[in-house]
Amino acid sequence: MTSAVIVGVDGCKAGWIAVRRYPGTDPSVTVFPSFAALLDALPADAIVAVDMPIGLPDFSQRGGRGPEALVRSLLGQRQSSVFSIPSRAALYADTNDFTTVEAWYEAHRRASDVAKATSDPPRGVSIQAFGIFAKIREIDALLIARPELRCRVYESHPEVAFCRLNGEKPMALPKKIKGAVNPAGMEERKALLCRHGYVRAFLDQTPPKGAASDDFLDAAAMMLIAGRIASGEARSFPYPPLADRFGIPVAIWA
Repeated sequence: MTSAVIVGVDGCKAGWIAVRRYPGTDPSVTVFPSFAALLDALPADAIVAVDMPIGLPDFSQRGGRGPEALVRSLLGQRQSSVFSIPSRAALYADTNDFTTVEAWYEAHRRASDVAKATSDPPRGVSIQAFGIFAKIREIDALLIARPELRCRVYESHPEVAFCRLNGEKPMALPKKIKGAVNPAGMEERKALLCRHGYVRAFLDQTPPKGAASDDFLDAAAMMLIAGRIASGEARSFPYPPLADRFGIPVAIWA
């Protein structure tokens, strides 16, 4: 077991849900309103694994940045959970806060137009991807402004994490079906997390306000990956990581 503070993070409706474990203690779960607030609550040497793309391309190729194509091949039926990341220009095409649904959809159209102009073959932005643009930018801005965070904050992906924790076998059941949580898929993942040291009562608790049950399980999986990174057991896809034009590493760790 690593001596570092390890933290698994996922985005949620209220901000960011974090599962933390300090050496010699049981894990705890907290929701933070911003990623900066989360980092401020941690020791300076804590290792964070987050389910959010890190490192943005200037031009998007078929299949994504590189990490996406590599991990999809591991996931079988779960590979649709890995979506391609558009260009940095598309991510920053509209950074406003949206006060109406119409403004939100108009911003999505603008981002899609920029994405198509900066990709080959031309590819727009899915609604799912657009919904997390603000969170991607939140981490991106921090890693540009604070380069020292780049050796502490790592991108991961829940289904890649579950696959690696499951002896390189992807989960048999989906976590969601048509947008609704799939109880059987959640049960499959809870059982796996328990095999890696979690207590069932911890995983069965109601998540903090502003976070969903699947956000909580994903953050719990991310914490295990943070532990693997801290102990040197994790693998990066690709190895070695790529880098964007700011020098931010581009890789999915698990």
